[in-house]
Amino acid sequence: MAIPRQLPNAITIARIPLAVIFFVLLLLGGTYGLPEPAMRWIAAILFIVGISTDWVDGYLARKYDIVSDFGKLWDPIADKLLTGAGFIGLAILGEVPWWIVVIILIREWGITVHRLMVASEHVVAAAWMGKIKTAFQAVALGWALLPLYVVIDLGPWTLITFVLMIIVLVLTVASGIDYIVAQVRGARRKS
Repeated sequence: MAIPRQLPNAITIARIPLAVIFFVLLLLGGTYGLPEPAMRWIAAILFIVGISTDWVDGYLARKYDIVSDFGKLWDPIADKLLTGAGFIGLAILGEVPWWIVVIILIREWGITVHRLMVASEHVVAAAWMGKIKTAFQAVALGWALLPLYVVIDLGPWTLITFVLMIIVLVLTVASGIDYIVAQVRGARRKS
């Protein structure tokens, strides 16, 4: 079965407006889904669907050999918009400490700005450590976004959320260091 060559890129681009809609619904849902638990559930489901498309577009591009420089560049950007909206929304709602979010966002957007700066020379695809970091961010954010306090007491749920965010923070910083080391090594090989 043939698929349109631009389908993976279209899926990637669809995550951008989805991130905005998700962010608005998350804020409308309120802290821990109060006063609007339905909005929080919808926001969480939108996030999970959106972040899952990251796997789908990559799978389709590799399976049908239609990997593109556009996809290599914009896929991580779309991911960062969606996860960034999740981190910022949770910080605004007071569910994740701002200091964690700020460190994560500095790393995320610093790498993204670097990718954009060197895009005319070469496209920097995501490395394995960055992919692990993104997968763990998706799981941790999915956990934090779902108003599971309905099923689990708020105390244990917030503790688990905090521990997951610390793990995400460590992976995010470590993958940022890995990226910088790889770029420095690459630059030394060229000179």
